[in-house]
Amino acid sequence: MASITIRRLEESTKRRLRLRAAKNGRSMEEEARAILKEGLSREWASSGNLAEDIRRLFAPLGGVELELPSRGPMREPPDFSGPEFSR
Repeated sequence: MASITIRRLEESTKRRLRLRAAKNGRSMEEEARAILKEGLSREWASSGNLAEDIRRLFAPLGGVELELPSRGPMREPPDFSGPEFSR
């Protein structure tokens, strides 16, 4: 098996790793291996459509149906023909 060294790890990250390892009954090294294994086992193939990728990512969490407000008639476009607009 290969070994790696992670330098310049933030103290807060190390503390969170230590707490997570203790919670799971593992050493910090075992916990780091488990995190890497889990993170790298997920394959994520982008569809090339960001909106579709986001929808697919959050679909398992369920959706929210929003009530759309009714639309009124379109406003008249502004009139830029006055003297204050001519230069």
